[in-house]
Amino acid sequence: MIDCHCHLENEAYSKDRKEVLERCKKELKGVITCCAHPRDFDLTMKLVEKYKNFVFATVSAHPIYIKEISAQEIDDFISKIKENQDKTIGIGETGLDYFHIKETEWRQKQKELFTKFIALAKELKKPLVIHSRDSAEDVLKILEQENAKEVYWHMFGTKKLLKKVIDNGYFIGANAMILKSKNHKKIIRDAPIEKILLETDSPWLAPDGGRNEPTAIKAVAHKIAQIKKLQFEQIWSCCEKNAIEFFNLPKQI
Repeated sequence: MIDCHCHLENEAYSKDRKEVLERCKKELKGVITCCAHPRDFDLTMKLVEKYKNFVFATVSAHPIYIKEISAQEIDDFISKIKENQDKTIGIGETGLDYFHIKETEWRQKQKELFTKFIALAKELKKPLVIHSRDSAEDVLKILEQENAKEVYWHMFGTKKLLKKVIDNGYFIGANAMILKSKNHKKIIRDAPIEKILLETDSPWLAPDGGRNEPTAIKAVAHKIAQIKKLQFEQIWSCCEKNAIEFFNLPKQI
């Protein structure tokens, strides 16, 4: 199995990142880490190189950083992504965040940044990983306007948009939110298993409330099996297949 969305570059792992990854290697086939800020790019690339065919990376500028990353920094970051495109498997997480960003002008800048990364994903022929806190309707509108096709909606939580998202062919991410949120449980109940990817969003969203790790996708898979009244092994194998095909990962991992 593959954790399709975590943040190994986060400072929460600065003291024991190697040990965390060793634990992951014992239980998982792969981990997809999300580089969400230009400052983390070099470390992310080092992890991809050191743990070849186990650690994979998606990259972009997270919308919550819209106020602190200059236009020149974005352009330089995009150039670095292009130069290292063979070391990445996706663009994201990108999108809109209206929880942290309230001002109309900055939300507009988020939209412009989002559109720029959608264009980059198309240019590099990479799938998109989407962030949409309190902004799902606007995110969907932009995705459709830009004719985005290969889309993985990280921590999808807007049930009224589920049918449209699935009809568009998008994948959705399930994480530990399904252990406590009725809304997220209903989304997973109604979503086809062929469109679900397992994620942890580590180091956040730990089932026990502490620091999360990629191995926690087992708890997520068990809960999905319970919700959908299927065997754990069926969830485990199907979601693994989904991840390999969506991200075009090596079949031998």
